[in-house]
Amino acid sequence: MQKLDLPLGYYELPKGRLANVVTCLEMKFKPQSKDASLPAGYSLRRVDGNDLDGYRSIFRKVGEELMWFSRLILPDENLAAILGHPQVESYALYRGDTSIGVMELDFKDMPNCELAFFGLAKEAIGGGLGRALMNIAITKAWEKPITRFWVHTCHFDHPNALGFYRRSGFEPYGLMVEI
Repeated sequence: MQKLDLPLGYYELPKGRLANVVTCLEMKFKPQSKDASLPAGYSLRRVDGNDLDGYRSIFRKVGEELMWFSRLILPDENLAAILGHPQVESYALYRGDTSIGVMELDFKDMPNCELAFFGLAKEAIGGGLGRALMNIAITKAWEKPITRFWVHTCHFDHPNALGFYRRSGFEPYGLMVEI
């Protein structure tokens, strides 16, 4: 490949790679409590490492158009170890018997908690479920002795994700470029 003479601030992207701008956000104080309940007919179920196919199915359903791939390519034993880790709380949101969302809280770096995954299937977006699920995530995170709750989003995520996180009480603290 021919080396390009690029202006300052531009970098050549390796062939076969994508660049992604990532915004990191944090919440350093527990916000005022909000209703942390789901509408009738919906439930939140804890996910462990025993149903990897079911987990990957909802992960794909939520994240396929958003380029979520990390959990899809992990070897089974690695994914089972994450989902079964005592400091990771992974949940699936259900409408009846159909999974329609994911939420994962990672407490491995205490006193920090990462909202590692959060999202709804396309057909569940826009009806207020995201707000209900976020209120539950915030409540569950701050039930532990944390001092910081953080999340990252990127330009591959839903176009309203950054605004949604900010309205939820997260404040941006950094930008990164992911290759």
